[in-house]
Amino acid sequence: MSGKAVIISAPSGAGKTTIVRHLLGIPAFRLSFSVSACTRPMRNGEVDGRDYHFLSVARFKDLIDENAFVEWEEVYKNNYYGTLKSEVESIWDLDRHVLFDVDVMGGLNLKSKFTNQALAVFIMPPSVEVLKQRLETRGTEPEDKIRNRINKASLEMKYARKFDVIVINDKLEDALKETEKLVSDFLNLPVQL
Repeated sequence: MSGKAVIISAPSGAGKTTIVRHLLGIPAFRLSFSVSACTRPMRNGEVDGRDYHFLSVARFKDLIDENAFVEWEEVYKNNYYGTLKSEVESIWDLDRHVLFDVDVMGGLNLKSKFTNQALAVFIMPPSVEVLKQRLETRGTEPEDKIRNRINKASLEMKYARKFDVIVINDKLEDALKETEKLVSDFLNLPVQL
């Protein structure tokens, strides 16, 4: 294994995808997004191979049997997410660093695989109430799914201290700057804030 890995994890709705997009926009970081595989349905505006590798449950299970994943998990019943080994290797082959946007358990699994080769950042919402408001504002899911995500988020936030660092996303601009500095330091690069 060569190259480094930056792992951004958070409960759903905490802002990790916005932070990941910001980091990808900094050329000096030489970060490439690791596209995860999943079995959930594609949402409006998503593109297979860009947002996720959308797979059937049967195909995902075949890849598990083939040992094709760095890590994987069943997040909800028959709703699998995972990181393909081929995805990571192709990024490192380009002499770039891998950037992961993964859920909390996926982040911990990746950190355990890459150890000191990875920086694991937990994006913490200011509160469960704010997180609920953010999910409702998205308007992408029904109330029962939001309730499930809030329950899961409450559990996930208990794992925050297992990450290398916690960034509280109260004000997005501050969270972006803090994460940028952490990644810059990890990659041993100067950064213009």
